[in-house]
Amino acid sequence: MAVELTDANFEELVEKSDKPVLVDFWAEWCGPCRMVGPVVDELHTEYDGKAIVGKVNVDDNPAISAKFGIRNIPTVLFFKNGEVVDKQVGAAAKSAYADKLNALV
Repeated sequence: MAVELTDANFEELVEKSDKPVLVDFWAEWCGPCRMVGPVVDELHTEYDGKAIVGKVNVDDNPAISAKFGIRNIPTVLFFKNGEVVDKQVGAAAKSAYADKLNALV
């Protein structure tokens, strides 16, 4: 299961991380998000120790969603050294996320 990211822990786990970070912005009611969710969980397992893979529920964490201007979900942001370096808006194949993450590891 991917790391649950919140308004409270986002800075510590993402912005201060020394590893690349994949962050999936999602919501319970979002159909495409439910397709991406299992893929993000698989990536969490596959990149254990190499990268942090987490999820932000936009309904429960409006501050962090607003900070990054999340208007469409699912949106996956890729961070390196605390900065957004890539993103994927909308559902995509697992290989699309893996390729972007591999470029940062």
